[in-house]
Amino acid sequence: MKQGFIKVAAATPNIKVADVDHNKREICRLIDETVANGAKIIVFPELCITGYTCGDLFSQDILLNRAKEALKEIVDYTAEKDALIFVGLPYVAKNKLYNVAAAINRGELLGMVTKTFLPNYSEFYEMRQFQPGPKRADWVLFEEEEIPFGPQLLFACDRMPELVVSAEICEDVWSPIPPSIGAALAGATIIVNCSASDETVGKDIYREQLVAGQSARLIAGYVYANAGEGESTTDVVFGGHNIIAENGVVLEQATRFINDTIYSEIDVLRIVGERRKNTTFQMSEESEELIRVPFFLEMEDTKLTRSFASLPFVPSALAERQKRCEEILTIQAMGLKKRLAHTNCKSAVVGISGGLDSTLALLVTAKAFDLQGIERSGICAVTMPCFGTTDRTYRNACTLTQKLGATLREVNIKEAVRTHFRDIGQSEEQHDVTYENAQARERTQVLMDIANQTGGMVIGTGDMSELALGWATYNGDHMSMYGVNASVPKTLVRHLVRYYADTCEDEDLRAVLLDVLDTPVSPELLPPKDGEIAQKTEDLVGPYELHDFYLYYMLRFGYEPGKIYRLAKEAFAGMYDEETILKWLKTFYRRFFAQQFKRSCLPDGPKVGSVAVSPRGDLRMPSDACVRIWLNDLEKL
Repeated sequence: MKQGFIKVAAATPNIKVADVDHNKREICRLIDETVANGAKIIVFPELCITGYTCGDLFSQDILLNRAKEALKEIVDYTAEKDALIFVGLPYVAKNKLYNVAAAINRGELLGMVTKTFLPNYSEFYEMRQFQPGPKRADWVLFEEEEIPFGPQLLFACDRMPELVVSAEICEDVWSPIPPSIGAALAGATIIVNCSASDETVGKDIYREQLVAGQSARLIAGYVYANAGEGESTTDVVFGGHNIIAENGVVLEQATRFINDTIYSEIDVLRIVGERRKNTTFQMSEESEELIRVPFFLEMEDTKLTRSFASLPFVPSALAERQKRCEEILTIQAMGLKKRLAHTNCKSAVVGISGGLDSTLALLVTAKAFDLQGIERSGICAVTMPCFGTTDRTYRNACTLTQKLGATLREVNIKEAVRTHFRDIGQSEEQHDVTYENAQARERTQVLMDIANQTGGMVIGTGDMSELALGWATYNGDHMSMYGVNASVPKTLVRHLVRYYADTCEDEDLRAVLLDVLDTPVSPELLPPKDGEIAQKTEDLVGPYELHDFYLYYMLRFGYEPGKIYRLAKEAFAGMYDEETILKWLKTFYRRFFAQQFKRSCLPDGPKVGSVAVSPRGDLRMPSDACVRIWLNDLEKL
């Protein structure tokens, strides 16, 4: 439960229809198993104490009375179990029979959630036996104690206020207005569903989409436990299709037709944070009318079994990654196309270095020119060799420009920089920050002036990862007239260029793009060693895959440093040791806070994903904010 993670389980017991004693033993066995595996919220299927398919046997008093007794025995059995448990059963209240989910915690029956929407079609005639639940929750007697009874009950954890659980039953989530909507708007962060949904061709896909979609709509966790083998097959078959989802993403689902238990961890603090940022998620004015029932769980570490992608900006599946790359390239190009049209520009100036970022910027510019119907010869690709330029990057820059049909222009800036050094009294042998930045600013001046000459605009090449770390020369490569890469992280830049290489028909263009991909990331501001790049960016600021991971979880979800460190250890296990991860995480925070002044005056550029650092809406952060409490959190580790 620490850092917001709560382990949940959806369990399908091997029941026998109407054999309450057998079913009770099976439920208790699975309670033992799931608790032993660390589950704190455990969900069983609809009417699992009796079996869902009892039909008119639900009118038999002996079955209903034994189900009530079994519930009491299960409640007593959980006295030493640190979990919130939901089990389904038929229950008589006020001389009416209801389909309910009983909520149990540490030997106490907290309440009974009633099913609101009863099916009355072909396979299922629940309205023949059951009464729809009341519109509002009330109180009923159970073992001479009053307990809440009805829809949208809220079970709130004493030790973790953000953890509020509500339940609905099977058909409820298939209805136009599921009860879980009202519960979520009243504060429920996890919805559980005790279900008995039969299997027909293609229904599993719809069910998965429904559960994932409901978790997305509610910005909630959703735990769906379905009936399986053991139910009657007189007319239908149940597959035990259990699903655990979080805010639109299916974390785990069961293999159908095998009674099984699935587990995952729902990040409650992530859900709360997402809701806080989402202005369309507004608490209901009727939320105060819902009954809140406290429950207790021990506050302890949750062992994580869910995976966290080491490259959160890059889809892992090839087909999805290709689709994403094409979409991003189009967004970038469409942004530039509009700016070209608005300014009536027929020329664009790109500083081309032979590195990844400038390559991507040139590819995007070519695509924008095609969309605008302008000849690519209007693209002026400027190579500006200086002290750190290597033959490899120079050749790649020239070949790339020629293959794309742009106009190549070379401006050697060595003498201009040397003149500037003499003007300010800087030794050429002193390879400090002034030595490096003077080259970057000279290049920007050249680009700006060529843009004036050609009636065009300078296209920025810097990416979002560099902006996050401040790895840009202020008023040097930091500045442009439109920054097409401004919201593209470094790890994604590589995949965009790779996608372009894989899909282009020109083998020579493909070859040069692959060599660019194979070139170490470098600003090339220091003299080469034996003709090779001497200055490798990731040796100085750290691996970009780590920094992109930190950036994603910091800005997208607002995670605290300690939580990011924990997730990074999981995601990069076997790739980086803990000391390395912590070292670069500290570097990330120091640089991110210290370099905000560079991001406060960024040029325009298109947003392509959910994380961006534009000062006009995505990151409104003071340039002199103090990083102390973030670093203090890391010092505690």
